[in-house]
Amino acid sequence: MSMLTPPGMGGKYRITGDKYPRMRRPSGRRRIVLAVIASAAAVGLIGWGTLQLIQVFTGGDKASAAAPAARDCDRKQAAPAGSSDAAKPKPLPKPGQITVNVFNATPRGGLAKDTADELKKRGFAIGEVGNATKAFDKKVKGTGILLGAKSAADTAFPVLGTQLAGAEPKTDGRKGGEVDLILGTKFKDLTEKADADKALAELAKPEPTPAKSGDKNC
Repeated sequence: MSMLTPPGMGGKYRITGDKYPRMRRPSGRRRIVLAVIASAAAVGLIGWGTLQLIQVFTGGDKASAAAPAARDCDRKQAAPAGSSDAAKPKPLPKPGQITVNVFNATPRGGLAKDTADELKKRGFAIGEVGNATKAFDKKVKGTGILLGAKSAADTAFPVLGTQLAGAEPKTDGRKGGEVDLILGTKFKDLTEKADADKALAELAKPEPTPAKSGDKNC
């Protein structure tokens, strides 16, 4: 009996020879399946990590959040001409539609008349011409004052202001549309006609409609 034969089992289960049973290695197909699964998992993990890095460094979340706002801006910019968003600014009056009263607040004589004659040549309608009242006489330190109703602030003032650089706009309680041009101590002459005409042409160009306070990102 061999020493490897357990006691009591006799020769029936006797192990003979020099070959022993061994465990089989996994088949080739199983190894391929396991390798494919592992590769897919690794690729997925790498792709997810790369996407996270891209969002961190490029602000992907902010860009996604800004997309709806950009679409809203596009819709507002493409609004019909009759909508409030596409409202056109009020047209400015032409020089012939503005009546100017010219008053001299300086010690120099004849200044109001000469200025009124030049404004008339440039197409403005002329009203009163003379010396300034006590409220302004010898008290206007700049080139002049544009004085009129509140409605003139964005209509007549910009047009008349092209004729005299540095004129200070002021409003009072008058109801009429006439505008006073009060000449100050620093007044020398009206703006050169060529420059004034160029400024008028710039005023006539339509300006883009300003964005509302809630549309700052448009």
